Amino acid sequence: MTEFDIKREFDLYLENSIKNINQLKNQISKDNIQALVGNMIQCFDKGGKLIFCGNGGSASDCQHLVAEFIGRYKVDRRPLPAIALNSDTSVITALSNDLGYEKVFERQVNALGNSKDVLFAISTSGESINIINAVHAAKKMKILTVGFTKTGNSSLSSLVDILIDVPSNKVNHIQEMHIMIGHFICEIIENHYHDSN
Repeated sequence: MTEFDIKREFDLYLENSIKNINQLKNQISKDNIQALVGNMIQCFDKGGKLIFCGNGGSASDCQHLVAEFIGRYKVDRRPLPAIALNSDTSVITALSNDLGYEKVFERQVNALGNSKDVLFAISTSGESINIINAVHAAKKMKILTVGFTKTGNSSLSSLVDILIDVPSNKVNHIQEMHIMIGHFICEIIENHYHDSN
């Protein structure tokens, strides 16, 4: 591939990303985003925490967003409680070995969750069985469930209380939009707690 080809491919990639962002702007449920932010503030104000779970790139998104809530996104404010269930390799390998990988998040939700919490289930396909099992466990515990996935019918989209679905079937673009929405939510939540100090 020539230097010219690389530059052209980069431009095409950016153009596709911009197209996806414009579709996201026009198609995503802004009511769901608003409901999510309101429920997150209630969760924190009642002493609850955010619980994140995901596989692969979505696992990275989980850890990334947890770091933003515990640390800070842009401005100083109190730390906000959040955990990523895909972070503890000892727990993950023990549960995978003893119970099966499909149970790794469900078991942790049962151990760590309570009804004041919010579960973020992130799955580009909406079909990851360990994510679905975690949502079922959370619902039994009266934990609010949030699904980040793609647009269209999926096991996850029909199960969660608040659906954040993005208009793409390409994994890389789904992940790009998920983290963009995650960053937006971080900013709104952070501004709320920074302004209330």
